[in-house]
Amino acid sequence: MARVHARTARARLAALPPVAWTRRVVSSHPLGRFALPLALLGAFVTYPFYYRSINFVDLDTVIVMAVYVMLALGLNIVVGYAGLLDLGYVAFFALGAYTLGWFASDRFTGVTFHFGSVAPEGLPGIHLNFWIVVIAAGVIAAIAGVIIGWPTLRLRGDYLAIVTLGFGEIIPDVFRNADDLPVPTGFQAEPPFLSFDKVNLTAGVRGIRQLDRPGFGGSIDGGTGGVLPERYSSIDLKPWFFTIVAMCLITVFVNQRLRDSKMGRAWIAVREDEVAASAMGVPLMRTKLWSYGIGAIFGGFAGAFYGSFIGSVFPTSFYFNISIIVLCMVIVGGMGNIYGVVLGALVLAYLNFEGLDTIGNGINDLIHSLGIDATVEVPKYKFLIFGILLVTMMLFRPEGFIPSARRKAEFEEARSEAAEVRT
Repeated sequence: MARVHARTARARLAALPPVAWTRRVVSSHPLGRFALPLALLGAFVTYPFYYRSINFVDLDTVIVMAVYVMLALGLNIVVGYAGLLDLGYVAFFALGAYTLGWFASDRFTGVTFHFGSVAPEGLPGIHLNFWIVVIAAGVIAAIAGVIIGWPTLRLRGDYLAIVTLGFGEIIPDVFRNADDLPVPTGFQAEPPFLSFDKVNLTAGVRGIRQLDRPGFGGSIDGGTGGVLPERYSSIDLKPWFFTIVAMCLITVFVNQRLRDSKMGRAWIAVREDEVAASAMGVPLMRTKLWSYGIGAIFGGFAGAFYGSFIGSVFPTSFYFNISIIVLCMVIVGGMGNIYGVVLGALVLAYLNFEGLDTIGNGINDLIHSLGIDATVEVPKYKFLIFGILLVTMMLFRPEGFIPSARRKAEFEEARSEAAEVRT
């Protein structure tokens, strides 16, 4: 009987006009939908002007947290909308960073080419404008996503997860060993008939250092009174912060537009039931490739910015655990819900980079105030704490912090069916 009532409720909800459905599920007043997000956005955007007074999180940590927000929003397109379990998303993050290393550094000292860059004139290497390199990073990551996704996205479920896991594990090894690549340079009369030359593409474990920073040039700097600086510095982090916030807002806007588009509805149909979506005329392969490629674009954008912010890229900076952390951000925040993904990314990124250290210091201060000569190294048990938090979350709120209306209805129906079975 409970199952019949649940199906009847879903049928009535689906029969409502789109506007009425949105108002009933989301909010009774349009202002209520945007008041809290705008207030939180305002507090976050103005954070560089008051964070020293509240002594909460350092600005450089907040910038890295925003990078992970962008990564989580990109993965939300793949996992939250299309329902493709991707465990190798870190590969696109690494590709974006190494794209910056190839086109905005002194990696190739045999070439001296500058185009729109704020790097010093005459510096060897390829130095393109930072904003051009960011776009190139997204394009390269998207191409890699299509190339990898074409043979692998024919798989489903656990098989797809295993293949993408292997992809995420292979990429760091490729960058680690790409310091001695054989490249064909011509033909010769004696075997082997091809002549090869060795090319150092990634500098191996030494990584690529001294990456170019963003900037707008001297004329724009003077014309805006320093609002748009000639070249970002490592002392004043405000330009870095506002840049990554702008990139995150663009990502949020694209996420929202894609969700409400025809392609977004196709992704949701594929996520719910591939067989039914295919029967209704949705091209499965093309739809999945679009989600994989578009999600990879934002991974490339985030990687290019992150590489410029830390000033160097190493293969050890892109291990597999980054994919797992970003996936946990999407799941814990609420798959398919933009606000939920942002919240999950901020919470887990804070705990990962600074929160556990702060909690550990507070626990140790309490222990020492009680006269106990002992120290608890809380960050040492980071993965254990994360595992406990995730298990607890999945037991008591499996839909995430802020679930989408569709997923919330699915979990409520599953609970009602489970209650019916128990009775």
